[in-house]
Amino acid sequence: MNKSVARRARQGVFGFFFLSGFVMGVWAAGLPSLNERLDLGPARLGTALLLISGGALVSMLAAGPLVDRWSSRRVCWVAGPLSAVVLLGPALAPSYGWLAVLAVVFGMGLGVVEVAMNAHSVEVERVYGRPIISAFHGTWSLGGATAGILTSLVLQLGVEGQALLVAAGIVVPFLYLPAALRLLPAPPADAEGAPEASGKVVGLRWGLIALLGLAAFAGHLSEGAAIDWAALHARWILGTDPAAAPLAYTVFAVAMTTVRLLGDPIRARLGSVRTIRLAGLLATLGYVLVLLSPLAGDGPRVVVAWTGWALAGVGLATVVPVIFSAVGAAGGPVGKALALVTAFGYSGMLVGPAVLGFVAESSSLPVALVIPAVLAAVVALAGSPSIRALTARPAPEPVAARDS
Repeated sequence: MNKSVARRARQGVFGFFFLSGFVMGVWAAGLPSLNERLDLGPARLGTALLLISGGALVSMLAAGPLVDRWSSRRVCWVAGPLSAVVLLGPALAPSYGWLAVLAVVFGMGLGVVEVAMNAHSVEVERVYGRPIISAFHGTWSLGGATAGILTSLVLQLGVEGQALLVAAGIVVPFLYLPAALRLLPAPPADAEGAPEASGKVVGLRWGLIALLGLAAFAGHLSEGAAIDWAALHARWILGTDPAAAPLAYTVFAVAMTTVRLLGDPIRARLGSVRTIRLAGLLATLGYVLVLLSPLAGDGPRVVVAWTGWALAGVGLATVVPVIFSAVGAAGGPVGKALALVTAFGYSGMLVGPAVLGFVAESSSLPVALVIPAVLAAVVALAGSPSIRALTARPAPEPVAARDS
């Protein structure tokens, strides 16, 4: 494949990951404003997050066959802009009832674009013949961090958070178009690496897919807990100012962004197995600090919590890139396997925070955050043997553009 085509495709995938992260970041940073506007409380907010999860999981199950049939490029073309447009639903919801309905639609948009762009990222990495997926996920985190900073600035200027959500739902769909134009061309139906008509997963054993899915679920749930609850923890538990509360998520996102952008060299030096072990350890330590932060004094407790969120971000940064890259590098027709692992993972990100809402309502938010702290350790326990099994397999040959 022409090197310039590969480079353009890489730029396009960077664009998709940044914009997807930005949409998710705007949503996460705007949750405190949405909660106050509709007077939701932990239980109803948790229900809304659960409905988003349901919509996303349903659409993910459909996205795999769509990608296999029409190619990841074509699905990205539709799913990218649509995933931003549907943000207008929860942003403009006049009541909790409307929020519940529109949250499902928003989740469906998120689910399809996540599967499509991750499938395309695997295709681009295969073309390059060297690790590049971590940088894509770093760009996703960069989009989330940008959204968190922008939301904090908007709130400090006295503008309502709803206005930023609406603006994102209108502007971001148009920003997806130049990124979509740069994606890899769809392969012919009979080309090598094209989707198998049978739809069987022959590249990976089902047991290995399940173990990878468990590690992805644990990592995504721990990440999703930070995305949806870090700002609320700062506001409700630590008593920070409303304009400063989103910075808790921003600290997490900035730490994750930095490590993900450096993730490929880190994995090359340490190896995938040691990388995922270290990831689980650091993420667990980070959540322990967050849980202990209310015990510190009025000033230090914010610093302790931010340090915890930063360590959690550092630890969780390489989990998803390592797992997805391992699936893509396994060889054979792994498209369906990637979709299944993606669905496992994002079910953790989307279902987990909702479950935490119910636990927080019945007990407290600190008690709820014990769940992601435990699952951060599961990342290492489930990820190590599955990644070790994959690294023992013969690596597939790169397609082209190794030196690009």
